[in-house]
Amino acid sequence: LRWQLHRHYWFIPLAKCYYTTGDAKYIDAWMDQYTDWVKKNPLDGVERLKAAGASAAEIAAEKENIRFAWRPMEAGRRLQDLLTEFALTIHSPRFTPRFLNLFLRTYRQHADHILHNYSKQGNHLLFEAQRMLFAGIYFPEFREAQEWRRSGIEILNREIGVQVYPDGMQFELDFGYHIAAIDIFLKALGMARANGYEGEFPASYIETVGKMTAVTWNLLFPDWSNPMFGDTKSHDKSSLQRQFRSWSKVFPGDKQLQWFATEGRKGALPDYTSQQFPESGFYVLRTGWDKNATVTVVKAGPPAFWHNQPDNGTFELWHRGRNFFPDSGCYVYAGDKEVTDQRNWFRQTQVHNTLTLDGRNLEHTDSKCLRWETDDATHIVTVGNPSYEGLTHRRTVWFVDRQFFVIADEASGTAEGEVGLHYNLVECDPAEDFAACSAATRFSDGNNLLLKVFGAERMERRKGWVSRTYRQRTERPAYAFTVRKRAGKPVRLVTVLLPAEDAAAQRVEAVWRGNRLQVKINGTKYNLK
Repeated sequence: LRWQLHRHYWFIPLAKCYYTTGDAKYIDAWMDQYTDWVKKNPLDGVERLKAAGASAAEIAAEKENIRFAWRPMEAGRRLQDLLTEFALTIHSPRFTPRFLNLFLRTYRQHADHILHNYSKQGNHLLFEAQRMLFAGIYFPEFREAQEWRRSGIEILNREIGVQVYPDGMQFELDFGYHIAAIDIFLKALGMARANGYEGEFPASYIETVGKMTAVTWNLLFPDWSNPMFGDTKSHDKSSLQRQFRSWSKVFPGDKQLQWFATEGRKGALPDYTSQQFPESGFYVLRTGWDKNATVTVVKAGPPAFWHNQPDNGTFELWHRGRNFFPDSGCYVYAGDKEVTDQRNWFRQTQVHNTLTLDGRNLEHTDSKCLRWETDDATHIVTVGNPSYEGLTHRRTVWFVDRQFFVIADEASGTAEGEVGLHYNLVECDPAEDFAACSAATRFSDGNNLLLKVFGAERMERRKGWVSRTYRQRTERPAYAFTVRKRAGKPVRLVTVLLPAEDAAAQRVEAVWRGNRLQVKINGTKYNLK
């Protein structure tokens, strides 16, 4: 909250209110508050206190305040928003020469501070670079303006190759921050284009952003909902459509992007259904793009950063308008111990649809795709992850006849302990059979699903929550299917996920015959390998 307050989110609304109403109280409020903020948060506050002979405690408190007030991310946000505030108020008689002097002096101070204190990596660095480009172009009168612009463009040109995988996904593996990165790259390009600096970006820059937009709509479910892996929250359809319309202006020849931008009124649907993004570790198995489709998104990628979670192998499954396995989400970011504990609960490996050893979080998240096959009948993806010291997790997902899913999980290696296979259902009141290791939803609309696990010694009900928006959560059924693993002996577990109107009544069997898995659904046999 303290960082957020130093971003001054309410200053632009004040400036807009003044611009549209002419009421001086709004510009007076903005000028008074900004002047007061500058006075109370001097960048050289520590030096001032030392010169005045302040106590060690006073100096320590000032250092802590500067850490919040002048973190480059917050300084960059102010650097960007001050441009809009300036444009909306500069013609006012209330905007005095004295305030203009304060404004320009502190604006230069912001830019200079960021120039010498850029964040090391991640989306913070992208935000700061884009905002420095804005500052350098918008205020060319500053002697350092060209240096600001060049530093921003140099970082963006470099980081688009560092932070975006060849398949087009941003390296934090978070849907929300992926979209934010697209906007950063395109905002910078748009400002450069409008002012004659487009040539400072290579052709590969715009090509990469185009790949990023394709990742976005590939990961969407037909109802425009999105997987909530990592710190991603649920995005609403209208905001996503605004994004697509904005991006479509940059890529007018992209028919698929145009289709999503206009909700099918223009453009064309992709000529494929399933798609893989192997460098970032996203695998989409789908029957189509309409509301009656079945879509699952499997996540099993490389090591990522703060906004990622230790969840390799997890997935979401959407069928005819219902997400049966929504990701737990993130609930909250960070704060004191109580808040951080709440955040960490949602980050746990065991609250994702994947495998654990002794209930611990994954020690390693570096999955590799071992198999990817798609045809008109069965789609298959196999991923492997070195989950723990002495234990490798190999997961194969079969999308059989585009009707139901079979998941084979193998835990191999020298490690001993309790292997747990975790599944977290949508909010519902399921029919449960703990002896048979199964649970079935029973929604009145007939859109239901059977979850049945073979090879487990025990099925347990666990605490389950799902958070689709910040600081909001609802309870949901969560299960652990456990089996004891001995040193050097692999453990095999098989899961069948079967959509059906009366899910609890379905007859399902699964047995290994060598390396071939035989599954029987209501008497019909399927041989999988």
